[in-house]
Amino acid sequence: MTDKNVCFAGEIALPAIGQGTWYMGENDRQRQKEVDALRAGIEAGLTLIDTAEMYADGGAEEVVGEALRGGLRDKVYLVSKVYPWNAGGKKAIAACEASLRRLNTDYLDLYLLHWRGNYSLAETVEVMETLVQQGKIRRWGVSNLDYGDMQELWRVQGGQACVTDQVLYHLGSRGIEYDLLPWCQQQGMPVMAYCPLAQAGRLRDGLLNHSAVAHIARAHNATAAQILLAWVISHQGVMAIPKAASVAHVEENAAALKIVLSAADLARLDDAFPAPGRKTPLDMV
Repeated sequence: MTDKNVCFAGEIALPAIGQGTWYMGENDRQRQKEVDALRAGIEAGLTLIDTAEMYADGGAEEVVGEALRGGLRDKVYLVSKVYPWNAGGKKAIAACEASLRRLNTDYLDLYLLHWRGNYSLAETVEVMETLVQQGKIRRWGVSNLDYGDMQELWRVQGGQACVTDQVLYHLGSRGIEYDLLPWCQQQGMPVMAYCPLAQAGRLRDGLLNHSAVAHIARAHNATAAQILLAWVISHQGVMAIPKAASVAHVEENAAALKIVLSAADLARLDDAFPAPGRKTPLDMV
């Protein structure tokens, strides 16, 4: 088995590990290091870059825009997210255009509703489709929507054009496996896992130092973080988008694409961190 891909909209196959940018753009002294990390990630094949107007109030988008200079834009699948209070009507058009300016591009491959707000899903779907027609975005999706939200979205006219749901997901935060993940898999719709290295969510403390994770890491000559990433992308249709602010870290993330966990590995991790047997609130940060 070789590197794993995830397919968006039934046609665009991308490596199952991308690059997140949360907390980038907050410190000018780190900017060049962040730019270098993103470029190294692209070189290593992590060609999806996820950002948002929320991150550093647009600063992360500016870092990404700088990283893509010199002809790299066409090599990446660029994702950004809109604040819920901007996710309708003229505000959404203006927010998207501002993101495009910061990113120094004329289109987004994918634009996501960051979380639900006061705009109805119908209003958001309508403006997303308008942005598609205007050529400002290629496709749209959502973030932090749970199973019930997705059922509501599917009943909205045009709602089934949604191509992904980006949610918090890692070994210690497995609530989506009860209903949301199986449903997305049935739809053939990828899930983008943010905080895949347990930066937030349930049971985040101790994951990287847990004996089961450490044992499997030693067996694969890998780091604990690589095992956590390999676990996330072992699930059908799931992409991980860890943030890496250094070249060494992004190369470590990319190497996790080649790790194939055995049935015994997966069983050991299941035993150490079992999925909930009932519906739990969607973890989000």
